[in-house]
Amino acid sequence: MVDADAMDSGADAVQNRLDTLTSWHADWTGLKVVVLGLGVTGFSVADTLTELGSDVLVLAGEAADQRADLVTVIGARLVQQDLSAVPDALVDFAPELIVVSPGFHPDHPILLWAAENGVAVWGDIELAWRVRDKVGTPAEWICVTGTNGKTTTVQLTASMLVQAGFTAAPCGNIGVPVLDAVRDPQGFDFFVVELSSYQLHYLGKHGTRGTDGTGSPVSPLSSVCLNIADDHLDWHGSADAYRDAKSVVYENTRVACVYNRADRATELMVQEAEVVEGARAIGFGLDVPGPSDFGVVDGILCDRAFLDERSTTALELSTVAELALVGLSAPHIVANILAASALARSAGVPVEAVRATLLEFGLDAHRIQLVASAQEIEWVDDSKATNPHAADASLAAYRSVVWIVGGLLKGVSIDRLVERHADHLRGAVVIGIDRSEVLDAFARHAPTLTVIEVAATETDEVMPEAVARAAEIAQAGDTVLLAPAAASMDQFTDYGHRGRLFAAAVERYVGGEADEQSASH
Repeated sequence: MVDADAMDSGADAVQNRLDTLTSWHADWTGLKVVVLGLGVTGFSVADTLTELGSDVLVLAGEAADQRADLVTVIGARLVQQDLSAVPDALVDFAPELIVVSPGFHPDHPILLWAAENGVAVWGDIELAWRVRDKVGTPAEWICVTGTNGKTTTVQLTASMLVQAGFTAAPCGNIGVPVLDAVRDPQGFDFFVVELSSYQLHYLGKHGTRGTDGTGSPVSPLSSVCLNIADDHLDWHGSADAYRDAKSVVYENTRVACVYNRADRATELMVQEAEVVEGARAIGFGLDVPGPSDFGVVDGILCDRAFLDERSTTALELSTVAELALVGLSAPHIVANILAASALARSAGVPVEAVRATLLEFGLDAHRIQLVASAQEIEWVDDSKATNPHAADASLAAYRSVVWIVGGLLKGVSIDRLVERHADHLRGAVVIGIDRSEVLDAFARHAPTLTVIEVAATETDEVMPEAVARAAEIAQAGDTVLLAPAAASMDQFTDYGHRGRLFAAAVERYVGGEADEQSASH
């Protein structure tokens, strides 16, 4: 017969031990940990925990061969099998802790099993926060989330910090696991951490708990939610759950909670957050800033937050005209610049370093990237616009557009997007395996618009056909814009693959047009 009191006592002992594990130098030896997933993040977790001396079992449905081979090298064990049910290996291992990779849904059978059996669940961000003192004085964290603009804002903020003479690592959802940055022997003054809604879910109110029993254990110097719009509803289950996850970014912020004045939801998140006493709310937007805000006055980007005379004066950061010269003047990019400037200024970066960064900064590929300009038609790759909110910002930046749209909609409607931009669309070219939702949206909200369906299903054929059909519609002065408002995995490896194939198809088309004109002369 099972002794319930003994089970409760054992669970309390495990929890008490986990509560003490708030430093790299704590005793992690022999802690029985299951790492769920073996992507880049999962491997960084397993590598960290084995270095700490924990007993690590990795469970993965799929894994790159190289990472799978390295699991035993680092001293962990790997069970690779279908994870649609709870594996016997997990039950037999009897873990004291599960560290979950961001992609696993909250209702995954293994996570439900953990809840039923009282096993703690952390994400990689919580683990990274707990062991952040590995190489001495921990780096300050600046946390960035939002539906769109995260990576650009993270890169801008980190660049501003470096320009000011600090050492800074952009990390997290940007592609470099925070745990890899924590373990870098050179150490850093700042981590600028991009956080997805998945990571925030497992960090905060709806995931694990902080050492005080509630909320997020992370206490960043400053934080921002850039914007919020429906996305990943298939993962979170509802728009409210998605917003709740995003709001965790502000918990325990110490200096500045930066929010978007044009997005009331982000301001409400700040108002409702449990922050450290003295933390300031700093607004940003494309309108005239109030005291404690960043904004734009007569084409000048201004800081009215981090100066003594902010009630009557402002500091000039740059101008929209200067940003246009370096390809950074699209409205949503200017908003990202203002947010990054607020974060950097909250960390002590002088205005001169902000300005110098903006003169040198370049956007990553597949973000409103001009691919070609020919016959007075511009071809722009914004494949990174993987949801309607991102596509909305991209479409708003151009006067007359032939829109290449479609892919995996992730449970989100594009009706409002079509309705909002129908008046400045020359036409639309619809891609994706399941095009019916997109076509239906155009039928409802732009019934007279020229809409062409790309029937090609082979990956290598989609973009050549899309480009050729877009060219049939486009006229002088138009922008042919790849801003799919959808994820790419139905036909492409990722948004980068989609963008590269688009660029290649454009280059072939434009080159062919030039050859034809040359021959005609």
